[in-house]
Amino acid sequence: MNVREVVLDILLELSRQDEYSNVLIAAVLAKYDYLDGREKAFIKRVAEGTVERRIRIDYVLGQFSKVPVEKMKPLIRELLRMSCYQLLFMEKIPDAAVCDEAVKLAKKRHFRSLQGYVNGVLRAIAGGKETIVYPDRQTDYRTYLSVFYSMPRWLVEHFCEAYGEELCETILQSFLQRRAVSVRLQETLGEEERRRLIDTWRKQGVRVERSPYLPYAVSVERADGIHSLAGYAEGAFAVQDLSSMLVVEAAEIRPGDTVIDVCAAPGGKALHAAAKLAGTGRVIACDLTAKKTDRIEENRARMRMENVFVRMRDARVTDEELAGQADVLLADLPCSGLGVIGRKQDIKYRVTPASMREVLSLQKEILRNVVKYLKPTGVMMYSTCTMNPAENEETVDWLCREFAMETVSMAGALPEPFGRAAERGFIQLMPGVHDTDGFFIAKLRRREHA
Repeated sequence: MNVREVVLDILLELSRQDEYSNVLIAAVLAKYDYLDGREKAFIKRVAEGTVERRIRIDYVLGQFSKVPVEKMKPLIRELLRMSCYQLLFMEKIPDAAVCDEAVKLAKKRHFRSLQGYVNGVLRAIAGGKETIVYPDRQTDYRTYLSVFYSMPRWLVEHFCEAYGEELCETILQSFLQRRAVSVRLQETLGEEERRRLIDTWRKQGVRVERSPYLPYAVSVERADGIHSLAGYAEGAFAVQDLSSMLVVEAAEIRPGDTVIDVCAAPGGKALHAAAKLAGTGRVIACDLTAKKTDRIEENRARMRMENVFVRMRDARVTDEELAGQADVLLADLPCSGLGVIGRKQDIKYRVTPASMREVLSLQKEILRNVVKYLKPTGVMMYSTCTMNPAENEETVDWLCREFAMETVSMAGALPEPFGRAAERGFIQLMPGVHDTDGFFIAKLRRREHA
């Protein structure tokens, strides 16, 4: 098995189909599960890294190749990209090995005539790393940010205009850092049980860090698949980002409440809400397709949450049975996804200004409908995994105007330092600033019941 050829095939497949890289890479690693851990780690890192650094890699290739990147044959383009990634970002691999393996692959895949070209470009990069010239940071800062951090220029402009240039660079830096998997330990576990579970993971070679903010939140690294961790089958924990946990914390769910989650898949917040209810009340978890509701049901069964009821529903269409039923309405809506680029690098290449306008329209269509599910005294938790004022703060303003709503301070419900920042009833979490994905949380209620 040639692991570099596996990477090459992943990249070629990504260039041909509309699949997210994390999904395809996971499927390929499952197919080649018999490979040892180092080989699988190599495949994952090079495939993911080549995608996430594509703009910078193409910029470098442009300095050393007479053939423009966009005019290269697809296989040669992906072969050079993945090899360039290894030369620039994987210091432990000898440059000569990278070049030799690329030449062998070109020959094996019937590009014998281009072996010399591949060898020449890669050896030139290997010998000229110190001479690479990037856009000038002082005179063309935003182009520099785009190239150096591999972010489309229009998105650099978006982040700079929304949050300022300094914070924009912090965000871009964070997107390129390896992130641990965030896990929520079941709240029914006592502190001693949590410690024993964490100790077991550490003995499995997993790096575990407990969150300073929530006693049941931990991050894990070096796990050979979440499913392999002790306690998974028994429902002792669920994969859930800290930002998502904060939504449920801020909701201040009380025993006996009815919680409706209108876009619930894969079920993290719905199951967390059920844990808060401790066997009382009910959580109605809805999503659009059978594939999504099946995922919720699978997680519900594993977590043994009998007070969660899964329904296949289109959030744009009123379910009359739900009208006026929600003490807490969870509305984590489809969004542009800019806050999770660090986990799903393809997003930055797929999202467009037009698609952001379209998703904003969808959000408002859903909100016009689901607000009907609130009890007169109920609260809505509106959230997105993006960093876009139009989808976040401006949508909160729209909700307040259209439906006579007001924001509710979350200061007493969230741990420091989040609580102070959320006194006005909403908070924008930033990667690189907070130890979370980019995430927006707002808490609202109708004004007449203030």
